[in-house]
Amino acid sequence: MFIAAAVSFYLLLMLHCPAPSSATEKSPCDTCTKLVDRFHKGLEDTSKKNFGGGNTAWEEKTLSKYETSEIRLVEIIENLCDSSDFECNVMVEEHEEQIEKWWFKMRKKYPDLRKWFCIETIEVCCPSGTYGPDCVACLGGAERPCHGNGFCSGDGTRLGDGSCRCKAEYTGPFCLECADGYFSTGRNDTHSFCSECHESCKTCNGPTNTGCKECKEGWTKGDGGCIDVDECSAETSPCKETQYCLNTEGSFSCKRCHESCAGCSGEGPDKCRDCATGYLLDEDKCTDINECDASEKVCVRNNENFVNTPGSYKCVCAEGYEDSDGQCEQKIIETEDGEVAEQNISTNAAEDPVDVHEDL
Repeated sequence: MFIAAAVSFYLLLMLHCPAPSSATEKSPCDTCTKLVDRFHKGLEDTSKKNFGGGNTAWEEKTLSKYETSEIRLVEIIENLCDSSDFECNVMVEEHEEQIEKWWFKMRKKYPDLRKWFCIETIEVCCPSGTYGPDCVACLGGAERPCHGNGFCSGDGTRLGDGSCRCKAEYTGPFCLECADGYFSTGRNDTHSFCSECHESCKTCNGPTNTGCKECKEGWTKGDGGCIDVDECSAETSPCKETQYCLNTEGSFSCKRCHESCAGCSGEGPDKCRDCATGYLLDEDKCTDINECDASEKVCVRNNENFVNTPGSYKCVCAEGYEDSDGQCEQKIIETEDGEVAEQNISTNAAEDPVDVHEDL
C-alpha cells in the first residue's frame, strides 16, 4: 500500500534522530490534536488542486475521483509530521490502519476526525471538561470545570487528576472562595464572582479602604479604614546617608542626594543638610567653590591652565602643550616630508586667547 510505504519511509528517517528528552515531551493528546490539525490543513491544501485542461466535464470527473483517493491521502500524510517530531511520526506509524479506515469508510458518518480518532479510537484524548483514563467530569462539572474560575488538571486528556488550579481571584478546591485581596460580589451553588480589594487591603468585604478587614504591609488602620504609613517620617531614615526618603502609597523609595550635598532632606542643592567637599553654603544653597579665585595658585606648572569643575578642579596643559613626565612640554609634530618640528605657539601679550598655528 502507498500509505504504508510512505509512513515507513518517514519513520526510518526518524530513527536517525534521538528521541526528545522527557522535559520536552508532549502529551499523546497534544500530539494527536496537532496531527488532526495538520490533516485538516492537508485537506485544504489538496482541495485547491486542479488540472487546468479546460475540459470541465473531464476535470469534474477526475477531481471527484481524486477527492477520496489513496493518492490524496498519501499526499496529506506526507506532511502530517515534521521530520523532528518523533511522537507524531510514531503515532502515524502505529495507527495508519485507523487513518485509512476513517478516510475510506468512516469519514461521512464521523466527520469530526479528532473525536473519532483521538477520543474514541486510539483513546489519547477526552471530551472537553473531562479527564483521566475514563474521561471523568472535572470538579464543577464538564460544562463549567472548576465553576469557570480555574483550570482542570488533565482537561481534555487521558492524564491529570481533575484538581482545580484557580485563577488569581479565587481559591479553594472548587475555586468558589475569594482569595486574599478579593471580595465576593455574588455567589450561589454553581457560580462565584470575586472583585479586587482596595490597594490598601489584604482582605476585605468591599471595594474601598473602609472595607478592609486587614491592612497590607505599608498601611495601618486609621479613622475610616487603612491609611498609608509614612516611613519617611520615622526618627531614623530608612535610606542611606547619601539618599533622601520619598514616601509613596503603601511604600517608599530612596533617591540619591544632589552631588553638592553631604546628606539631604529632599531633591536639589537647597535641601542639603551639609555641603559636600568642594561646595559652600551660599543663600541656603550649596554652590560650587571656584578654586580659580583662591589667593594661592593651585596650578603651578609652567604652561598650565586651571579648569574649574563641579565640586573640584583640574590642571591641564595649555593648548599646544602636552604632559610629559609631569611637565607641560611643547607638542612635537611630524611634517609631511618626515621632518620633526615643535608646534609654534605665538602669544599676543595684549590678548588673553592663545593663538595656535603649525609650521608645515
